[in-house]
Amino acid sequence: MIRLFKHYIPNAVLLLGMFDVCLLILAGELGYTLRMGQLVLPLIPMSDRVPQLVTFAGSVDLAMFAVGVYGASALQSLRHAVARILVAVSLGTIFLSVIYFALPTITFWRSSLLYSMLIAAVLMIALRILLGKTLGGQVFKRRVVVLGAGARAARLKALSQTPGSGFVVVGYVSMSESARVIPEAIARDAIYNLADHVVLLNASEVVLALEERRNALPLKDLLRIKTTGVHVNEISTFLERETGRVDLQSVNPSWLIFSDGFSSGRMLSSMFKRLFDIAASFILLTLTLPLILITAIAIKLESKGPAFYRQRRVGLYNVGFDCIKLRSMRQDAEVAGTAVWAEKNDPRVTRIGRLIRKVRIDELPQTWSVLKGEMSFVGPRPERPQFVDDLEQQLPYYAERHMVKPGITGWAQINYPYGASIDDSRQKLEYDLYYAKNYSPFLDLLILLQTIRVVLWPEGAR
Repeated sequence: MIRLFKHYIPNAVLLLGMFDVCLLILAGELGYTLRMGQLVLPLIPMSDRVPQLVTFAGSVDLAMFAVGVYGASALQSLRHAVARILVAVSLGTIFLSVIYFALPTITFWRSSLLYSMLIAAVLMIALRILLGKTLGGQVFKRRVVVLGAGARAARLKALSQTPGSGFVVVGYVSMSESARVIPEAIARDAIYNLADHVVLLNASEVVLALEERRNALPLKDLLRIKTTGVHVNEISTFLERETGRVDLQSVNPSWLIFSDGFSSGRMLSSMFKRLFDIAASFILLTLTLPLILITAIAIKLESKGPAFYRQRRVGLYNVGFDCIKLRSMRQDAEVAGTAVWAEKNDPRVTRIGRLIRKVRIDELPQTWSVLKGEMSFVGPRPERPQFVDDLEQQLPYYAERHMVKPGITGWAQINYPYGASIDDSRQKLEYDLYYAKNYSPFLDLLILLQTIRVVLWPEGAR
């Protein structure tokens, strides 16, 4: 994996993205050449059209990332890839229309753009047909040796077998665990030189998955492995990288304290984030005000009660604030103000409410909270005080999610469907802690782009 601004990008995704950019530039050139040939016009040198070609390739590739072309499902399934490429090309056209309106000097002719879009779609689909499942297969997976044969090693084994996994376990070494659950593990005593064993397996990484680390760390073995050039990681760091979550089952306070991260409060990062929130919320609120008003009228016509409602939520440093949303449930959805988890196919949701929840229109009034500084565009989902009190008692490190501003969208929201249970809250907390730990403007940009995928393909909205 390549680490970019504290966020890991799989090698296969990076390579495929580079191929796609090259093909998009080629498609832009072919589209222009074809159209000029039809009109019998002289060709302008390619060096004079670099801004047009770069803008075309960049816009379409951003659209591809936004709709999930580089996600695990698209890497594993040609059908998923084709569907998302076609949507991305259409979305890229919209991006380009906005850019061309603002910067007319870099505009493609509309007919050239049409040819380029069609050629781009054909080339990128053909690339995926040629590569098949190579990019998602064993070729680009890292070879890992696991030190341990207990429950933690079993978790790594299960993770390696999931579709889209970025690694394959080539060996397990039992380190005298009392509860051994990996039958194929080789006992440490049966290996004369562990470093040589790792090298012979052609492993690129060793993961320490011991059940009990106290007085059990094989320091000499780990040092020799490290000096051979093989990476050595303990399980919490490995799982954070592979899953995009802070794993609550294996993490401990010292790991959170001494590991890199939790820089969202630094002055420069905070300033950049706040300036973006002010500008984006003002623009979005202005552009979507007609849609908000039309939706509010539809809500009033369908059911009695106010179109908007205020709900108390917990924000930064556990300070409460009133969150404004478009009402999507009946007015009597909660008896006597008692907080109730939303359910799948919740009968309290109105017909208009079901629609606006699917496409996240009910969240738009929250941009007012962003403009006021109570929320950010990106951050953990703000929860209700009643839920927070319960979850802080049941989930370790839950209070740490309030060390960053809550957001309209976030790392948990784009990676996990709506949660309505303690187990769901635990999973989302792991994503929230990852965001708080690895915050950067780059990660915010990734989340904002991938929010488009969540809107286009709603998953878990309730």
